[in-house]
Amino acid sequence: MADLKVISRTSTHQYKNSPQNLPEIGKQLAVATVLEGTVQRVADQVRVNVQLIKAASEDHLWSHSYNNRITDVFALESEIAQKIAQSLQAKLSAPELERLAIKPTTIPEAYDAYLRGLAAESSNLYSAGNLADAIAFYEDAVRWDPNFGLAWGRLSRAEARMYFSGDDKSVARRSAAQHALEKALTLEANAPETLLAHAYFRYWVERDFEAAKAAFTRVRELMPGNSDVPAALARITRRQGHWDQSMSYWEQTVALDPRNREWLTDMAWTFSMLRQFPLALKTYERALEIAPTDADLLASVAEVHQAEGNLAEAGKSLAGINASTISSEAFIIKVIELFLERNHGEAIRLLQARLLGDPGMEIFERGFDEQLLAHAQQFSGDTSAARGTAEQAQRTLEAERTNDPDNPNVAAALSRLYALLGNAELALSEAMRAAALRPSEKDAVMGPAYEENLAMVEAAIGNADSAIGRVKRLLELPYNSIRYGNAPLTKHLLKLDPAWDPLRSDPRFQQLIAGDQP
Repeated sequence: MADLKVISRTSTHQYKNSPQNLPEIGKQLAVATVLEGTVQRVADQVRVNVQLIKAASEDHLWSHSYNNRITDVFALESEIAQKIAQSLQAKLSAPELERLAIKPTTIPEAYDAYLRGLAAESSNLYSAGNLADAIAFYEDAVRWDPNFGLAWGRLSRAEARMYFSGDDKSVARRSAAQHALEKALTLEANAPETLLAHAYFRYWVERDFEAAKAAFTRVRELMPGNSDVPAALARITRRQGHWDQSMSYWEQTVALDPRNREWLTDMAWTFSMLRQFPLALKTYERALEIAPTDADLLASVAEVHQAEGNLAEAGKSLAGINASTISSEAFIIKVIELFLERNHGEAIRLLQARLLGDPGMEIFERGFDEQLLAHAQQFSGDTSAARGTAEQAQRTLEAERTNDPDNPNVAAALSRLYALLGNAELALSEAMRAAALRPSEKDAVMGPAYEENLAMVEAAIGNADSAIGRVKRLLELPYNSIRYGNAPLTKHLLKLDPAWDPLRSDPRFQQLIAGDQP
């Protein structure tokens, strides 16, 4: 409803257990009105009690109870939506009234599976496990009702995100996203959710940023209250290097969905990439209010402190991260912290424990951790152990490259291994290939990360002139680092990380890292 700002479920579901302090909730969500309700289902009957309340005064504006068959749930949703609009004196356009009258499916089991998919997607900050659960539910929904266009659209989005994230970049995953999208387009070509799925396919699978931006802009006219749309536009404009525009979209996103942990985290990432570290920390604090023990959030906070050279605070954030931590990203930041502290013995212990403790680890993750272990052993002075581990990591990652030849992360990790093993020509070639696979002019977020990797390899093989020139440029760019997480390269990281030790005695490098500014 264009005439109403409706806060997304991702921000409101945390209040589902009998909210007591409505004025505080209204303040947190920046809304004047709150809708409360209960749903009870017995066999094929559903009872719904709803009440519309002024948040500040807790005065009731409207309330009603409904008893319907579960098969009439869409008519019930439509009636409640129209009553709310009337109570708030919102105007409904003719197209909005038409959409309210649509029944996306006539099969209750299909709708139940669809709702479970939505819940799985919004139950936590994005993870591959949650996304796999959502995909399974959406697949159930379209199995119950092959004509359920809304579920096909959500299935395409979930498949496309799995592909984009790197959790599964197989041809099969891409084909699954495309098949689901084609089904949605055949069934409901002009439905806003279908158009949204099409826009995500352009962005996440085809990586056609301009086409995706145009598609999301069109969807925004149909779904002005949907926070997914400005969030997607924020991410796309960030990839294009339009950083001010990206931040504007993030502000719009968070206004629509102020307690959405994913949006807050991504907004904080953007501040971090821009080296606006105080704003990044402030935004992370908002996310931590919602999920104070989340390992990825705590690691993201540590990344900012590391970039500022504050290893003591970074260590506090990472205190609970260990070899059995589920998040591989959080674990890697813990290892980087130990590198920055020059505590290589503890880094070796943690990496060995993780590699031994998880025999079913994904191939790339295993190869990446083996590569980190080889460098930890090298930094500690155990060159013999480092070489043996590096050769094992090389075998692991070369096997992964065979499966996924155009993955820049695999190429980058291999380039660092080749450098450690003394194969300068192969190291430089693979580092340059990684940079070519994701060039900065096509991806302002990740492109410079592979230039950073190239600079690290150049430093390791003794090409100081090129490495220092590249580092100087990177210190002026906003981007997402390949080594330091969502913070870009800073002077403090250059000062602390032993990976840059080959440049340490060069006067040009010393001049680069002089001063206290990041």
